Amino acid sequence: MKCPAFAAVVTLWSALVLGSSAHAAEQGTAPRADGFAGCQDAKSDAALAGSLCARFSAPLDSAAPSGERIELFVRKFPAPGRSAGQVWLVAGGPGESGASFYPLLKTLRAAFPGYDLLVPDHRGTGFSSRLCQKEEAVDSAGGAALEGAEWATCFEALESDSKRTRAFTITHSARDLSALMERYSTGRKTWLYGVSYGTQLVLRMMTVAAPRRLDGIVLDSLVPPETTDQWDLSHRSAVVDEVGRAVLAKCDADPACRARLGGSAVAAMQGLVDDPKLSEAVPGGRPKLFFGALLNSPELRARIPLVLSGLRSGDLKPLQQVERDLEALGAVFDHFPQSPVSIPLVAVISASENNARPDLTQAQVEAEAARFLFVSSLPGQLVGRTSLAYPRDEWFGKSPTALPPVLVLQGDMDPKTPLAGAQAHLRLLPEAAGVNLFTVKGGPHFLLFTAPDCFKAAVSSFIQKRRAPRAACSL
Repeated sequence: MKCPAFAAVVTLWSALVLGSSAHAAEQGTAPRADGFAGCQDAKSDAALAGSLCARFSAPLDSAAPSGERIELFVRKFPAPGRSAGQVWLVAGGPGESGASFYPLLKTLRAAFPGYDLLVPDHRGTGFSSRLCQKEEAVDSAGGAALEGAEWATCFEALESDSKRTRAFTITHSARDLSALMERYSTGRKTWLYGVSYGTQLVLRMMTVAAPRRLDGIVLDSLVPPETTDQWDLSHRSAVVDEVGRAVLAKCDADPACRARLGGSAVAAMQGLVDDPKLSEAVPGGRPKLFFGALLNSPELRARIPLVLSGLRSGDLKPLQQVERDLEALGAVFDHFPQSPVSIPLVAVISASENNARPDLTQAQVEAEAARFLFVSSLPGQLVGRTSLAYPRDEWFGKSPTALPPVLVLQGDMDPKTPLAGAQAHLRLLPEAAGVNLFTVKGGPHFLLFTAPDCFKAAVSSFIQKRRAPRAACSL
């Protein structure tokens, strides 16, 4: 039996997203209860035009199929004209919903021409069942994001119902994805794309419950091996710092860039972080964190020397413009009601499967950050989350025994999932899989978004020939 809060969420999905049964009748359709029907919100945004929506019932715990059920939301963007098959798009995070793909449909259409695009929301994200059913509802005080007192009541609920909380695992989500692909299979060509955390989820699915038909997999920004401590989330600042220093080194190797700064870019960045007055001018007063965020965009990271030069001379305009552009970059993905990242899901999965140092302290985080010029907020967010962790299951650290052809797209300046980590992971995959590594020189994270031309060239070739272009791509 569903609790009242859950029933309210399901009612809201029906009203805002799927429309009523009367709406389906108006369209002259009588789909199965979990079949696709016109999305009522398809007219609310041009990106959603023509999309179809479905809700699929899945067990909260696959080991107890007769127990509590959850709802999984899927949106379908039918191909223009006759469909060649389907492409499943698996978002990153953990905690991101499928809405992160909606602004990128033009690139996806070009990369996968003639295919239906199917976009599920992982359990715990978007319009699928949430961890905090009341606080993360789209009609709550903060919408899908937590706000004010919702933080306390949400995490209290996670602690009090630990059995339910610990069912939001990667393995259960992997089984969800497999079940969705089986339910909505058309028997035609089927491709699977995952990005960042989505690559971890895709490979977990291929290990525990591979779908019957899958013609190929595209992995964008492949995560490092689960059993390798060097690149886990608790060491993310070290990864960010390495990329940031590479940006500064490029400036130091350019006479014009050095001249603009009046010397070394490394020295200029060190001077900024060591000067409390200059640091206060940076958003949040934390230059290491702010400049670390700029590394996710090729265009913004290229302006780091210009911003440093401005700060040294008292000109804040370059900094202010970069801040506005960074906010605009994020705003592209934030305007759908289901867009906010599920922080509860991030906390649960990160603490359980992506943190090699569960005993990490804030003092350790700060001591390590002192050695860096660029940092991530993730190590600090891991501190004190062990109470929400679930035990790692038998599938942790395991690799699939068989795979269809695979294309891995990796940037060599990725500040989240480094190239070296991806290469280490590739060595663990089956040799007979036909794995193709396509490196984007200068590429950061999430190449679908940050390097669309390289993405389209590599993926479209892979779809047509099942192999990547021979040469790497450069930004």
